[in-house]
Amino acid sequence: MIDTATDTVVDTLQTGGKPRGAAAAGDWLYVSDQPNNRLILVDLKERKTAGAIALGVSPEGVGRSPDGRWIAAASEQSNSVTFIDTRLQREAFTVKVKGENPEHAIFSPDGRTVYVSAEDGDTVEVIDFDKRAQIAQIKVAARPRGIGFLPDGSRAYVAAENADTVFAIDARAHKVLASIPAGKRSNGITVHPDGKRVYVSNGGEASVSVIDTATNTIVATIPVGQRPWNMAITPDGRKLYVANGRSGSVSVIDTQSNTKLRDVAVEKLPWGVVIQ
Repeated sequence: MIDTATDTVVDTLQTGGKPRGAAAAGDWLYVSDQPNNRLILVDLKERKTAGAIALGVSPEGVGRSPDGRWIAAASEQSNSVTFIDTRLQREAFTVKVKGENPEHAIFSPDGRTVYVSAEDGDTVEVIDFDKRAQIAQIKVAARPRGIGFLPDGSRAYVAAENADTVFAIDARAHKVLASIPAGKRSNGITVHPDGKRVYVSNGGEASVSVIDTATNTIVATIPVGQRPWNMAITPDGRKLYVANGRSGSVSVIDTQSNTKLRDVAVEKLPWGVVIQ
């Protein structure tokens, strides 16, 4: 746990054998425990684990609905996304997807659709939340990973790691609008709250690139730690936090100047960041 006012570690919470994706809703943190095929519930008030929910095989990415009512967890080997009702703290339903090896499951800003990156399918799977079913499949490129929506829900941005490319997608028509060359092994995606910039972590270059959404071009690239993975931005949009897997650190970026402020040392192999 990092205090964003001081950028210092204030606590470390024990979870599972291999925590991966995480999302926060209310006073709870939901963390996928990959080897044990479960979602761990962390009580943030008590700062300790308080139960677990069974998931499919090899869960990774965890997403939260805009209202905090639902958690979506993607399970790679089960090719499924499980939806958790946070009021009841239990599974409500599971949707099988067509693309293989789903990693991230991200709600649109209106909560009506969920975009799922299928790493081995080279596709983005589109789930209609109300229908509890997949309604579309978008072809992108090799090994899609991170996903982020513009605040108005008009577009989504998806990083394809093995293609070194970010795809801008019409999130209403579910069609690719543009492909944007990114850095080597582009994977994590975070969108600025004003919708004017998208950040992509370049895992093979130890950097984060900044995309101008008006032109869909890269306007800056910022050095960070080794193997940057997933990221999160503060609600005011002033700081971006980047998990650096091979550096055991989180880089803090000033989004106004596009410069790294500092690196915060954490435990081994950080995979993602959640800001609460």
